[in-house]
Amino acid sequence: MPDSPSDIADIVEFWAGQRPDGVAVRFGDQAWTWAQWQDRIARNVGAQLAAGLEPGDRVAFLDKNHPACLETTLACALVGTANAVVNFRLAADEIAFVVDDAQATVLFAGPEFLPIVEKIRDRIPTVRQVIEIGEPYERWLQQAQPARARPYLRDDCFLQLYTSGTTGFPKGAMLTHRGMTAHSEAVGADSELGPDCVGMVAMPLFHVGGTSWALAALFAGAEIVVVRDIVPNLLLDELVSARITHSFFVPAVFAFMLQVPDVAQRDWSALRLLVYGASPMPLPLLRNSLKVFPCGFRQVYGMTEAGGVVTSLGPEEHRDPAREHLLTSAGKPIPGVEAKVVDPVTGEPAGVGEVGEVLVHTEQLMSGYWRRDADQQSVDADGWLHSGDAGYLDAEGYLFISDRIKDMIISGGENIYPAEIERVLAEHPAIADVAVIGVPDDKWGEVPYAIVVAAPGAEVDEEKLLAHCREHLAAFKCPKSVQVLTELPRNPTGKILKRKLREPFWAGRDRAV
Repeated sequence: MPDSPSDIADIVEFWAGQRPDGVAVRFGDQAWTWAQWQDRIARNVGAQLAAGLEPGDRVAFLDKNHPACLETTLACALVGTANAVVNFRLAADEIAFVVDDAQATVLFAGPEFLPIVEKIRDRIPTVRQVIEIGEPYERWLQQAQPARARPYLRDDCFLQLYTSGTTGFPKGAMLTHRGMTAHSEAVGADSELGPDCVGMVAMPLFHVGGTSWALAALFAGAEIVVVRDIVPNLLLDELVSARITHSFFVPAVFAFMLQVPDVAQRDWSALRLLVYGASPMPLPLLRNSLKVFPCGFRQVYGMTEAGGVVTSLGPEEHRDPAREHLLTSAGKPIPGVEAKVVDPVTGEPAGVGEVGEVLVHTEQLMSGYWRRDADQQSVDADGWLHSGDAGYLDAEGYLFISDRIKDMIISGGENIYPAEIERVLAEHPAIADVAVIGVPDDKWGEVPYAIVVAAPGAEVDEEKLLAHCREHLAAFKCPKSVQVLTELPRNPTGKILKRKLREPFWAGRDRAV
């Protein structure tokens, strides 16, 4: 008898056979055993088939964290469909783009997002059915006959997560059985997840830090506790009361939790490992977290295109006073991952300590971006993913991320591409030219900052410009402030010199990220 599932599609059937009465998922005051969850997912499969969905079709999920999203993802793995999980923080225009780009046939939506769905209904023509999460979803399940559907193929996409594109539009990374099985096995081993563990799923499921973390825990047979909203004091209550052993948070969440007055006095005896990533953890925050939480810490570095984690820095390194410099490292590749650093121009390997572009090679990689041309892909002909991040390897093989080759901003764990913001700002009649950069922020790590040139005869009203952004962009993407210049610095070919714009803000800091 194998001691773990053979594939993502096998997770629930395997653990329902091993531990039918063991709790699989908790959400608020609800809980489902593995046997009960297997029945719900089988009904989701049956309902998808009854709705006429076929292999290759997409469904879309628009809601805050809810077990129904994971049920749908695992059902898609059995049907051959794919769950395109939508970032609920996006503005209506952006949500319309993602759902339309996915060509979703069915759209699952939480009650609070139904007004947005109504607003964009005429812009998502492929959607035949909208199912509200709650009672309508429960009826949809209960009316269906449980089904097992068809055998899956290893390279089928069952999960589509959108990552911002350098062209200013999100791209759907197609995550497969092969990739996510490899990721789940590697992360489970790296984090010592098992059936005796309780994993908290607090990060949003549209993010690899949410869904990929949840799948890794479930693959290992752990019970998961799904958290709908990040409310610091309630999050701490849940960590204690549910006897959480493992959780993943972005650094901003640690900052929020440490602001709760009695955080250090709570019972942390059940907690074994806290994993953090998606953006660098400021050293003062990391040191304070290590003092407050007497458990193991693991830093992870990764990307949506690789299914999640590719390198990690373990608990031993976090508490080794002789090697405190490693606290700024992203660690070493996890099992099944190769990483290298190359000259971004020549592609030649960089020397020890020499900064270049970080490339990774692993079975975890996506199969590509949905409906994007070959020249828009980030995996080369030899199967190496070009991360767009700049970094270096030290003599021991530890990876250090020092900057970004691309212009991406990471704010509170959210990836933001300036092109998206610049596209919106450029549409304002008062703006002739624009550049958006990331500037340091004690709370979020960095935040978008707009530098603009006024159109001839126009005056830039900062408040009106920011209101324009809020109308067309998710709140976390909106610039926090605006600077007006007479012209933007450019190189001889006309490219804006963003590094020159960033320099005054990042001066005196070890990392420009």
